[in-house]
Amino acid sequence: MTDYNHEFAATSGVQDFKLGNIGPAPEGYPTERSLDAFCTESFAENYEDRRSAFVEFALNNPGVDTVKGFFYELIRISEGRTAVHEGILFAALDYIDHRYDCADFIMAGLLRIRLQLWDSPALSDKFRTRAHSTILGFKYWPDEPGIDSMCYWTENHHIIFSTCEYLAGQLYPEDVFTNSGDLGSTKQARAAKRIEKWLELRFRTGFSEWLSHVYYDEDFPPLLNMLDFAADRELGERAGKVVDLMLYDMAVNSYKGLFSCSHGRSYTREKLNPYQESTTDTSKLMFGLGAFANEDNMSAVYFALSGYRMPEVLYRIANDTERDAWESRQRASISFDDAAKWGYGKMDTESAMGLLSYGGYCHPKTIDHMALMLDEFNWWQNQFFLEFAPFRTSIRVGRRIGLTRLVSWILRKDISRNAMTEVNIHTFRTPDYMLSSAQDYRPSYGGDQHHIWQATLDDEAVCFTTHPGGWGDKAPDGFWHGNGFMPRALQHRNVAAIIYNTPRAPTILLAETLEFTHAFFPQERFDTVVKRGNWVFGEKGDGFIALYSSNGCHWKAGGEFAGRELVAWGRQNIWLVEMGRRVDYTSFDRFIEAVSSAELRVEGLAITYQSPSVGEFNAGWEGPLRVEGTEINTSDYPRYECPAGNTDYGSEQVEIAYDGLTHSVTL
Repeated sequence: MTDYNHEFAATSGVQDFKLGNIGPAPEGYPTERSLDAFCTESFAENYEDRRSAFVEFALNNPGVDTVKGFFYELIRISEGRTAVHEGILFAALDYIDHRYDCADFIMAGLLRIRLQLWDSPALSDKFRTRAHSTILGFKYWPDEPGIDSMCYWTENHHIIFSTCEYLAGQLYPEDVFTNSGDLGSTKQARAAKRIEKWLELRFRTGFSEWLSHVYYDEDFPPLLNMLDFAADRELGERAGKVVDLMLYDMAVNSYKGLFSCSHGRSYTREKLNPYQESTTDTSKLMFGLGAFANEDNMSAVYFALSGYRMPEVLYRIANDTERDAWESRQRASISFDDAAKWGYGKMDTESAMGLLSYGGYCHPKTIDHMALMLDEFNWWQNQFFLEFAPFRTSIRVGRRIGLTRLVSWILRKDISRNAMTEVNIHTFRTPDYMLSSAQDYRPSYGGDQHHIWQATLDDEAVCFTTHPGGWGDKAPDGFWHGNGFMPRALQHRNVAAIIYNTPRAPTILLAETLEFTHAFFPQERFDTVVKRGNWVFGEKGDGFIALYSSNGCHWKAGGEFAGRELVAWGRQNIWLVEMGRRVDYTSFDRFIEAVSSAELRVEGLAITYQSPSVGEFNAGWEGPLRVEGTEINTSDYPRYECPAGNTDYGSEQVEIAYDGLTHSVTL
């Protein structure tokens, strides 16, 4: 049996995954990258004009050596006007054949070439022969033969692998797939069941990797492949409906082209530099807002090649940037307590893989499912799970006698940190800023790549806090995109309290528990920054931010984040944020005066703040959020609640109505 177990597991972002042995570019191939302008207003109302602009940008820029750089070549093949870098195409096949992690990303693109672009004169017979062999020889699911460290189970990989298996089987129904020994028709049928379940849950309950400005870029391609090519048209059209809802998510939770809300998963580059987020190409293509960022273009390429056309109402929502207040509440993901309700209640690999797409590694409700897969799929050798290998016997015995569940419950605040279970998201958008939070989400539990809250004033001026997981750049030990332990965030409109209560229990997954929390507040990106006592104020354009730390805070004096990082010592701390606009305060000075002179009282982990905008704001580690004495609900949100419509959580129908336009989506 061939051992493909040669790829790293820890990553600071998708850009870490490189193609090799690309070779020289052909004559006439672009050699220098051009920077695209970031648009805060739509640059073209007509989709075909936006599509043409993206296509021209792709043609005039080289592909990069990451797994996503491969996708610009699809545009070149489709257009037939410029040279195609066949070295990149063959390097992509090598990557798939070696079964490196994220090979499924490339396989999805290869299948689009096979289904849409196969007859292009830009493709050589040598490439076609090799591609045919690659498709038939790939490992499409972890129960197939072969040792490797590909990630099959996260939400995005789950649907990419499944749709690749479906479409490959559809292409070659009577051929034997050499790795599994299955006929293509068999592969298509078994993948269809997984796809149906995945689509149903994302339609009715949203995403576990909620509102991810990284992973939505990976979720769009497999769905567009199904929409364009699935022989089962009902299944393909259902995939298109989930695309509608994903774009609805982006339209509702974006600020002038920035998908800068709370995220289930994020990375440091995208958090610190929102103009580089993976979804910005798609935002500019679909909404006219954002930038063609050149490197992460996977979903934008698929949209440009697809027959999908976005409902006009979504364009209107994304571009209504002058509405005084856009207030959104929505629920996403599922609770593990409801696993059986959503079809994942059995102790089998189907339920186990489904639960793992919600981060159910070592959660007390799912750890026995994890143990099952370690045996069934021989994941003891998978590099993602090497930490389990020394405890193989203990885990097997513990699973039989119930000890694994007990141990995972005792250590739950540390070892269940990957879980991305049910979340309630509040986003408040004005013409001058956006504030977004995951309300009361697993407070004092360890986190991974979760992004709990963010204030956004433009494509560079952003602010958020974390309890860093460590000093590195990879979660959970990441300095910015890792989370040691998560806060209790409570938001009402433009005001939020972010309360940290870091436990003292020993950790297994963290090298150390750091004794501070910190804020990203890049002074150089604001027009004006003023520190007054425990408050720090920022002005950008006509938007204002005030950030308070109950423990006080200081600017980091040296290193990479000098002048951009605020540090607050202590395991317990309350950060408070209030957003404002020039139209409400006349001037930045008046905003500073109004906020800094407001009565504020901290007692332990409770805060009472007389906000100049919302009134008395009471929040604490215990009890509900209250504003002006009224309890503010922070749980059990609907699927959608915003000016464009309300939809119950779990519903099979979403009605969208805005600016005189409507769109109805039924599962």
